[in-house]
Amino acid sequence: MTLFWISTVVLTLAAIALIAVPFLKRKANNDEALRDELNKAFYKDRLSELEVEAAEGLVENQQDLIADLKQSLLDDIPTQQKQQKTKTSIAGVLVPSVLLVVLISYGMYYKFGASDKVLHWQEVSSNLPALSKKLMSGSGEVLSDDELEDLTLALRTRLHYQPKDSTGWLLLGRIALANRDAGTAIDAMARAYKLEPKNEDVQLGYAQALMLSQDEAEQNEARLLLSRLIKNDYVDIRVFSLLAFDAFEQQDYAGAAKYWGIMQQMIGPEDSRYEMLARSIESAKKKMSPSESAVAGKSVAVTLTLSDQVNTSPDSVLIVSIHSADGSPMPIAAARYPLGSFPRTVVLDDGNSMMQGRNLSSLDTLMVRARLDSDGNVATRDADWYGESEVVELGAPVTVNIEKQYQ
Repeated sequence: MTLFWISTVVLTLAAIALIAVPFLKRKANNDEALRDELNKAFYKDRLSELEVEAAEGLVENQQDLIADLKQSLLDDIPTQQKQQKTKTSIAGVLVPSVLLVVLISYGMYYKFGASDKVLHWQEVSSNLPALSKKLMSGSGEVLSDDELEDLTLALRTRLHYQPKDSTGWLLLGRIALANRDAGTAIDAMARAYKLEPKNEDVQLGYAQALMLSQDEAEQNEARLLLSRLIKNDYVDIRVFSLLAFDAFEQQDYAGAAKYWGIMQQMIGPEDSRYEMLARSIESAKKKMSPSESAVAGKSVAVTLTLSDQVNTSPDSVLIVSIHSADGSPMPIAAARYPLGSFPRTVVLDDGNSMMQGRNLSSLDTLMVRARLDSDGNVATRDADWYGESEVVELGAPVTVNIEKQYQ
């Protein structure tokens, strides 16, 4: 703020200089000064003529003529009163002009400069950390509409000076998503994605924004991002929520029921959203054919944890298999994943079935085994770490802790 007022003073002084300089230079170019110079030149010329005339004997009283010439020159010099009057007239114009410039400059700024908005903008910019913390705290505290507007203004200001701040673009995109502002959301998320294309939070945010687009190509790009997140085992219920919503919009009711079922398994029946998801699944089933409805939503979400004593190799792969409740070694369904990080959640369904004519959805009860394969050969188990679950009903959440090692 101090810099701003210093700038206004500099600009005002520059405007004053534009007015004052012509008045100050006028003294060197006024009529009196020009007349003095002319009189001096005339006096010198006349003295030279008198000397020539005296030498030729044409003038007898040369000194008297010189005296008269000097008196004439003195009579033509402006009086002190005239000079003072000129100075006074200059001051009389210059001083009011300077005051007028100052009054007009600051008066116009007070009237049209929106100083109150500038002050508010600066206060909001300084309050950005507090507003961001409140939005990201996850405490359930909701920002008011005014606070969201302030946060948007502060973010846009920061991003103007720091355009490579991916977190800022992500936050701006989330605010736009909350306001259903598709254009701003897509633009902000696209900038964040360009800066950090491997950041899973950014990928999810960008997919959310693209889902709001009316462009089929952008919607397809969103589906591609979401499918990558599932392959990378990105554990976030919003991924499945977006997939379920998109499937329902595309009239893929079996797919929608499947994703909502996965969400139920992830949150468990104690969560208040469980019943809402059950109603969504029931709504999707009503729109399906009998054959689709029979298997809709039947999948297994497995949460995997890793004990502290487990030593993993970067080349290890994760193998998750679903078996009948009797513990048969032949899996009904299985899937292979990159090592990734733990804890994590993977989902298996009929697409992972291993036995022809027997799908995962045909099981009433099951158990899950997970193994970290160190050499990439599923037939060998030496030194591999593994774990298995209790027997659970199909559709119930499953947890497997990898803690044992084959000897």
